[in-house]
Amino acid sequence: QVQLVESGGGSVQAGGYLRLSCAASTDTAYMGWFRQAPGKARERVATITTDGTTSVISTVKGRFTISKDNAKNTLYLQMNSLKPEDTAMYYCAADPTLSRLWVGRPKYWGQGTQVTVSS
Repeated sequence: QVQLVESGGGSVQAGGYLRLSCAASTDTAYMGWFRQAPGKARERVATITTDGTTSVISTVKGRFTISKDNAKNTLYLQMNSLKPEDTAMYYCAADPTLSRLWVGRPKYWGQGTQVTVSS
């Protein structure tokens, strides 16, 4: 069982930045960030593989960066140039396989941290 605990959410103005953190109870092969805005489906935002390969969705490319500190079993999401449309609950997720993470069905989820961006 892997426990994930997110932190770092908050309220910022458009153009601002936040860094989300996700502390994992143990090392997990594949990790990522998802978000869900009110009334919308949850979407995958960014993923990172065991060899450090990262992927982000086009709407955040150039603004969001995913990284991982393997020594601390901690996942990060650096979010710059935030926009009101980035407002959502952000979830950390992990899975032993990339495929489940990629299709949004990871085995492990965090409790979520709220990000609110005002215009």
